[in-house]
Amino acid sequence: MSNPFSRLVRIQVPESVDCDPSGKNAPFQVTILADGRIPFPQVILYAQGRQHLIKDRMIKASGTDADGRVTYVASIPAGLVGPGEVDIQVEGCRKADLRQAGDGDWIKEYLRVHMRPDAAAGGSAVVAQPKPKPVPRVTLKPGAFSAEPKVYFGIHKHMHQPYYQATDRNYWDGEKEEIFGSRGGPYTEFIPAAVRQYIDGGLPHAGLSTSWSGTLIEQLNRCAREGLCGGRFGNWTRELRQIAAAKTGLGNPRVDFTAFGFFHPLMALIPGRNIVEQITRHRELVRETFGVETSNVLFPPETAFHVRMIPALNQAGIEAVIYDSIHRFRTCKEYPYAGINEGMLPPNPADQRNPPANDWLQLHNIWAGSRIAPSLLRPEYVQYEDPEGQIHKIIAVPAERYIGNEDARGGFGALQYPDVLGQVYDQILATGTYDPKHPPFFVLHSDGDNHGGGAESYYKHNTGALVDWIRRDPRFDLITIRDYLTLFPPDPDRAVHIESGSWSGADNGDPQFMKWFSRYNEPYSPDLNSWAVLTALHNAVHTLADAATSRAKLGEASRLMLTAETSCYWYWTGQTEWDAQVTNAANAAYTLIKGDLDRLISTGKDKTGPTIFPPWIMPENPGGKKWGQGCLEDAPRQGVVHSFIHDLSGLKRVSLVLRTAKGEKTIAMTDQGPYPSQTSPRARARFFTAELPVGAGEVSYYIQAEDTKGNRSRSSLERVYLA
Repeated sequence: MSNPFSRLVRIQVPESVDCDPSGKNAPFQVTILADGRIPFPQVILYAQGRQHLIKDRMIKASGTDADGRVTYVASIPAGLVGPGEVDIQVEGCRKADLRQAGDGDWIKEYLRVHMRPDAAAGGSAVVAQPKPKPVPRVTLKPGAFSAEPKVYFGIHKHMHQPYYQATDRNYWDGEKEEIFGSRGGPYTEFIPAAVRQYIDGGLPHAGLSTSWSGTLIEQLNRCAREGLCGGRFGNWTRELRQIAAAKTGLGNPRVDFTAFGFFHPLMALIPGRNIVEQITRHRELVRETFGVETSNVLFPPETAFHVRMIPALNQAGIEAVIYDSIHRFRTCKEYPYAGINEGMLPPNPADQRNPPANDWLQLHNIWAGSRIAPSLLRPEYVQYEDPEGQIHKIIAVPAERYIGNEDARGGFGALQYPDVLGQVYDQILATGTYDPKHPPFFVLHSDGDNHGGGAESYYKHNTGALVDWIRRDPRFDLITIRDYLTLFPPDPDRAVHIESGSWSGADNGDPQFMKWFSRYNEPYSPDLNSWAVLTALHNAVHTLADAATSRAKLGEASRLMLTAETSCYWYWTGQTEWDAQVTNAANAAYTLIKGDLDRLISTGKDKTGPTIFPPWIMPENPGGKKWGQGCLEDAPRQGVVHSFIHDLSGLKRVSLVLRTAKGEKTIAMTDQGPYPSQTSPRARARFFTAELPVGAGEVSYYIQAEDTKGNRSRSSLERVYLA
């Protein structure tokens, strides 16, 4: 068995390399001796303001010595760089799966080689090319459009820790001590360190947005009060509060604390009123903790977005929402679906409502499972039509899936910014898709406390290299979301559709959020059990809140309900401790409010309609494709709508309203009884299904339900194509 790689033992490069008559380098080699086999070796040349990446077949292993050390030879081709000093970065990754590698898994060494002018040309025909001088950056003004193409991008860092026991916010053990203690930098001084480099680098619009869950903030405050983690967080907000006062050239925050859900809920799957409550509670805590107001931009937990969220987001005062870019690409007609490598089923035709794009690009030098369309990487209005036909709109800001993933591995060295973003720039030029009023803009988003994107080297060394590159390359600019929207507001009269889904880290973020429906096709799904339990709890708490009766313990019960919405409790399906978290929180809430609920029901004062869980369809694409064993298979044409529905007073009727090209009809839904449970909940919702007409084409539908007191409710309006 080969030795594991952990160290670059020796690197050999020529002291100097001659340039040929063209003024570029002759071919040469870099010899690398490693203490074991490197899963992913690469060499990067930095010269004349550009980077050149040497990897794959350009690096060959030439042998293993008696100590298990491996020699690699990197062949540098001719014609890459001109005369002058060339910085060389040699690095190797200790993990074979780059997506699982953090910054600490990259071993790096730096060298310098001198490129000599061509002697045959008398040494004077070629003049060393100096490093490009910094390009002065001035504050842009709204309405001052430039015909010179430029690609803008932003950075978002997400910070979160859940409550590891939903019913006990004071739960703490050695594992929690280690988890929090190892993140001292990200939770205190890393963000300020990065933003100070933007300021010192003279970038007037540069900053970053960041989302902090309420559960993380509360636990850090507790660490400060009680001296946990060795007192590491005694004054944890000091530098963050200081940098929060820094402004861009347009007067917007350099550090924008985005709106967020307090308990990290999957907002696409909870009631609208709870979305508003989660955002409101979070806004209050951020104001108290950091001394600033949260942004009117929302980073939704798990980057999970569904257009049915828009009415609640409007109500909560949100003006823009960040989403994963692939869910815009897939809504184009004639989308170039990449097959199983894309990690998702083909788009449902009902989602493909936007015009075709003509600038599809396959990114290189990063992992990209499908093609992107640079012309679509910009904020746009997106809309949702409710069952009454009312249109709701919000600005949607793309977070680029593949470039963001690569940036999350550690910035420079993992993501070659000039090369990869240069591909986006070149494609815009080649296809003539540049719009000076709405230039390209996308966010590079990642966890701010995990893996490479949360490492000290990302915030400090990487940021320094990033700032230096931006200052010398006029094709690109780092800008905050709010500065971009101030300068280049999208057209409110042009609204597009975006497919639902989340970021790629959640089983590729499919449109039906199957990461949170794990084992849905088995007789028992822990995830579906949790949704059934939570739906019943939603109805109980909302019914009590809507009634004009004594509600002494409602506040704590409501907090338990919101805690139970934590998306992490679904993420780790199959682990008993996590699978029971929602039920534990629900049962604790019922203990608090059971007396109030009993009195409410006995007096007949229920004023709240049934709670309807957002409906989903199986198979996902009726008559299209479904997953097989490592392949795609034909899906049944029969589509079935599913939902959980609950009401304290009992259900009188539940029906599906179906709208087709032929008109509207109502279908009675089948009551499959309470969803089976293995967690002993006090209450759980009933499971309802309804079959859809085969071959009906594109249809829209919603569920309506009535309880025994005459209170009625409607679900969101959904669309699907029935082949």
